[in-house]
Amino acid sequence: MKYLCQIWFDTEKSKLVPQEEWDVLTQECIASDDHWRERGVLQAALALQAPEAAVTLRLRQGITTATDGPFAEIKEHLGGFVLIEAADMEKAKAVVSTFPILKYASIEIRPAYSIKDGR
Repeated sequence: MKYLCQIWFDTEKSKLVPQEEWDVLTQECIASDDHWRERGVLQAALALQAPEAAVTLRLRQGITTATDGPFAEIKEHLGGFVLIEAADMEKAKAVVSTFPILKYASIEIRPAYSIKDGR
């Protein structure tokens, strides 16, 4: 089964982390990703740019509008995601508990399914 692991950062706290720490963490994350990719667990892993780089689209009464940046003031922001393959939630939790990013973020693990296949 596939699990989407959403990486959430406390927006204000993440701004206080020195760049040198982020650089070390990036290298740790690359090594961790490689480890799980080689074992056939990691399907995809992407970091996201800051919320200010986002655009939110909405369709209202047949009209599409775009809003730059985050739609509202946010305490946490989505910083990235990882898609893994695991037999069940317990195995998924075991894998995600090894991710170095947990030192700086929380990770929501959510079972995923193909719309074609249903739930």
